[in-house]
Order: sequence, then C-alpha cells, then structure tokens
Amino acid sequence: MSGKSTWIKLPRNVVVGHGALESLGDAVEELYLSGRPVIVTSPTPDEIAGADVRRQLPDAATVTIETASFEAVEKTIETAEAVDAGYLLALGGGKPIDSAKMAADHLGVGFVAVPTVASHDGIVSGRSSIPEGNTRHSVAADPPLAVVADTGIIANAPWALTTAGCADIISNYTAVQDWQLARRLKDVRYSEYAGALSEMTAEMLVGNADSIKPGLEESAWVVVKALVSSGVAMSIAGSSRPASGAEHLISHQLDRIAPDPAHHGHQVGVGAIVTEYLHSGEGGRWSTIRDALQSIDAPTTAEELGVSADDMLRALTSAHEIRDRYTILGDGVSKEAAEEALVYTDVV
Repeated sequence: MSGKSTWIKLPRNVVVGHGALESLGDAVEELYLSGRPVIVTSPTPDEIAGADVRRQLPDAATVTIETASFEAVEKTIETAEAVDAGYLLALGGGKPIDSAKMAADHLGVGFVAVPTVASHDGIVSGRSSIPEGNTRHSVAADPPLAVVADTGIIANAPWALTTAGCADIISNYTAVQDWQLARRLKDVRYSEYAGALSEMTAEMLVGNADSIKPGLEESAWVVVKALVSSGVAMSIAGSSRPASGAEHLISHQLDRIAPDPAHHGHQVGVGAIVTEYLHSGEGGRWSTIRDALQSIDAPTTAEELGVSADDMLRALTSAHEIRDRYTILGDGVSKEAAEEALVYTDVV
C-alpha cells in the first residue's frame, strides 16, 4: 500500500458564456446554501453588474471595497458577521475575489465567484493573494463553490486586463518546468495530471493567440476557460505549483522594488520569457512565449512594463529570496548570467 491520499476541492457549478449572469440565481440555488448572502465588490463591477446580481439575490447585503487589503477582508468579515451571512459572493476582478476568498475562509462559509474581468487565474484557485505594503501575502483558501462568468461582460473589460490574464496562463509553461525541476532535484511531490493540465492550458492560449482580439466574445470564452482550467490544476495539485514558478517570484520582486509595477499577469509573462531561456537556452521556447505575448499586445520587455532595466536585473538576481520554493533560480542567478538572459531575449 502506498499510503497516498488527497482531497481535491473544486467548484460544483461553472457557468460560462453569453448572458451567463442571468443563470446566477439558478447556479446558487443548486448549491443548497442557507443564510443571507453578502456581495463583495468594488465600484466599477458593481456599476456594471451589481443590479443584476441583487435582482437575483434580493436579500443580499453588499460590501464595496476600493482595494484588496487586510482592511477590506476585515470589513467583509464584520459585515458578514453582522448579518449572519450564509455565504459570500465576489463580483469583479482580483480585488473582490481575493478579499472574499480570504474572508470566507476565516468565516468558515463558502463563496461564489462572478468575475467581470479575466485578468488572472485566481478565479478558481485555492489561494488568496493580498498585498501589504511592498509585499504580497499568498495563503491557502477554499476555491469557490460556483463560478459564473458572463463572456459578454468580460469581452467589454479593459483589454489590458484580459491580456494580463492571457500572460498569466502562458507563464504556466515555465511554472510546470520549475515544478518538474524541483521534483528531480529536491524530491518535491509532483502531480502528472495537474502538470499536464496546466501545460495544456498554456498551449491552448498560445495556439489561439492570433485569434484573441479586443471586444470579441469568443476571445473572452477562450481566456475564461483557460483561467478556470489553470485554477483546477492548482486545486488538483493542492498547491500553486502548476501555475507559479520563478516567473511569479520575479513579478513579486518587481512589486517590491519597482516604483510603478505593471499588472501582475504582464510581469509574469515577461518573467516567463527569461526563465524559459534559463531553463532551455537559445533553442528553448522563450521566443514562442514572446511571440504569443506580442500577438495579444502584452508586454515583452522591461520598457513595455514601465520598469527600468536596473530594476529588472535586480528582480531577476534576488527573486529567489521571496519564498522557499525551488525553481530554476536556485540559490540565486549571478549578475552576469542574468544580464545575458535579459539581453539575449531582448527583455532589456
């Protein structure tokens, strides 16, 4: 007997497509939840879809937050406790979803995700990421009980947010390579299924990159499905490993040191170009990643990120210090090796 066991938590209902928001009430009803819902949102998504959500959940209370923060999480918890909430509903992007996810975990209740943008793979993942000062806290939390993603709404979201979500998915290429490397060198537990699903999701985005265009609902459909698949891969793995490797460490370090960091997804996309070069050298897939990012108008250079060459170099040489997770960065990349990778890939 191997003694292996696992507990995989996944959404029970995933509703994606045109007009999907109209199915929210039915999707929630099928969960057989009790108690009053609390909607966690921010001003723009509330303006876009808040009325439609409240029409289907007329007894819901609402918490409006400006940023993802521990203060926002506390505000959500206080409101939920005051109305004896049975579950939370996150309406919007990363700010409401991460805040609601962490608050729901603290309260011991479930939550439903209603994304209005496709900017990152946290829609379905079992992790919540909250910034604090110049750092970011990532903690384990249950994934949503249901996801309702209306592609009509998401197709009209700012294009930069959609390309950030695409770049986040494309970076799964290098995240999986880092995970495989950690298995070989550090005996880190690896899931073949989660790794294959994550990599397939990245390939789906790269294969469709030429057809992903602003304002097209079909593009929103492809991106949302990819984000859901990436989140499922993390749930299967019980870890963010399938979608977070050295490229994410580089992004987190840029958040710390750059005066005006770019979107998270854009930073990990550029990070993936560099880390793919570190993995495979001149003949690796770094140019495939770069070309896919360029085709969707996502940044591929430090300049396009709005980050200086010096800050990019500092991030690459110090990102290994972010967390105890073995990646291609190992115990640190020398300044000379980092400069070579950045220059060869035209990142700087």
